Amino acid sequence: MDALTLFGLFAVTAMLVCYALEARSPWLILAFAAACALGSVYGFLQGAWPFGVVEAIWAGVALRRWIRACQSPA
Repeated sequence: MDALTLFGLFAVTAMLVCYALEARSPWLILAFAAACALGSVYGFLQGAWPFGVVEAIWAGVALRRWIRACQSPA
């Protein structure tokens, strides 16, 4: 496995874990957004630009969800 493949594996694994646990804390929603951003970088680096674009959109959606979660009363 080369470094790019390991980076991609890390990104999608982090996305899965953060998504599964995000109900526990708004910070896991933010971590999911960051993992999506890493997935986007991976997609662009490996030449799969549609994957990169979709992951960038997911990162934005998750970031917006985090902002809303922080604004709403607990």
